[in-house]
Amino acid sequence: QVQLVESGGGLVQPGGSLRLSCVASGSIFSIMGWYRQAPGKQRELVASVTSGGNTNYADSVKGRFTISRDNTKNTVSLQMNNLKLEDTAVYICNVRTAGGWYAYWGQGTQVTVSS
Repeated sequence: QVQLVESGGGLVQPGGSLRLSCVASGSIFSIMGWYRQAPGKQRELVASVTSGGNTNYADSVKGRFTISRDNTKNTVSLQMNNLKLEDTAVYICNVRTAGGWYAYWGQGTQVTVSS
């Protein structure tokens, strides 16, 4: 049974920072990343990282967010700096096996940016 445990969400002022963490059980996954979904909007990929360390970011977060993973602990983290109001969303951890045969989703953690 694969379980994803997310933490680090909360309330922060514009310009502030948060760090999200996702701990995955089971095997080492090919791709680990974070999606987000705001009310009335489509779910979108925020950032991802492969087992080899290659990263991908949405244009809206480039230069502000940094994704990383620790394969020894099977975790993926998202450091979010200079947060903006439009970053407010539920952030959901996602992991995928090699070849994309399986994908697993966390329950989501709320990030609210407000003054």
